[in-house]
Amino acid sequence: MAAERGSGQQQSQEMMEVDRRVESEESGDEEGKKHSGGIVADLSAQSLKDREEHSEVDAGEEQELPVDMEAISLDGDAEDVDLNHYRIGKIEGFEVLKKVKTLCLRQNLIKCIENLEALQSLRELDLYDNQIRKMENLEALTGLEILDISFNLLRNIEGIDKLTQLKKLFLVNNKISKIENLSNLHQLQMLELGSNRIRAIENIDTLTNLDSLFLGKNKITKLQNLDALTSLTVLSMQSNRLTKIEGLQSLVNLRELYLSHNGIEVIEGLENNNKLTMLDLASNRIKKIENISHLTELQEFWQPGLLEKWLIPRLEQGKYEVKLERLLHQKTRKCPETNGAVSKGHQSQLEGAYAGQTCDN
Repeated sequence: MAAERGSGQQQSQEMMEVDRRVESEESGDEEGKKHSGGIVADLSAQSLKDREEHSEVDAGEEQELPVDMEAISLDGDAEDVDLNHYRIGKIEGFEVLKKVKTLCLRQNLIKCIENLEALQSLRELDLYDNQIRKMENLEALTGLEILDISFNLLRNIEGIDKLTQLKKLFLVNNKISKIENLSNLHQLQMLELGSNRIRAIENIDTLTNLDSLFLGKNKITKLQNLDALTSLTVLSMQSNRLTKIEGLQSLVNLRELYLSHNGIEVIEGLENNNKLTMLDLASNRIKKIENISHLTELQEFWQPGLLEKWLIPRLEQGKYEVKLERLLHQKTRKCPETNGAVSKGHQSQLEGAYAGQTCDN
């Protein structure tokens, strides 16, 4: 019995030691790493990596088996090819599409971008909702105008330097932590990077033709580096970590500004944004409405509870143009509609940000 107890205690101590080593590795404890055994550390790291990869590819659901591309018939003269949800596991056999302009491969099982160099006529490539980890093998598609790799497993923006004709880029809901490698995309008009892990607005000063920028649901703490984007009409920054409205003085053509679900306390910094027709400040820490009297083009203002208190006395005094009365007749929506005012990726961001809330229409 004593031997069994001794053996049990020894096993317990060994398990505690392994747990301690794993915890020290996960937390980045350098001292713990020094004391951990090489084999245990390697096994622990591999185990953590395996768990992460498994959770990324298969979030608890039964994995689908990819279909054989030989079972899919392709029309060589087709200009628009739609193969959504076909369980395609590999991009192959598409070289027969000599005239294709739009290739849509949404909701498949694709892990790698490959075998597309023959599609010189391609203008739009949609790889939304696959299992792609890297932006690669796109350099031959120099005529591409629209690229969507949203809802994948990307960690970096890369491999698109030669896509100089690109006008719309959608990279929503990935694992991207930095805005980079976009300097050659001078024709870009729409950039969607919502629902990622971005912490700073940077490296976009060459995107002077940008019309719409969507960065909702990231970890951005400051509005900055926007001065060169004088053509911008839509800026979406909802669900970030902003505490102040700033850095917008050069955006004189801005018409829609989405700043809901942040930590903003004061309405300010909008002196030069006279063309605003939409201002969303819902779910912030704002206590009163101020510094917007000059926004005479404003048609929609999302700030539940405060709008009527601010606007009614001013209308009674005849201080502002009659068109501001339209703000009251909206019944002050508590959440935005998502039909038409936002792009396809941004719509899902808004729906997520306002989940569980009600709208008064």
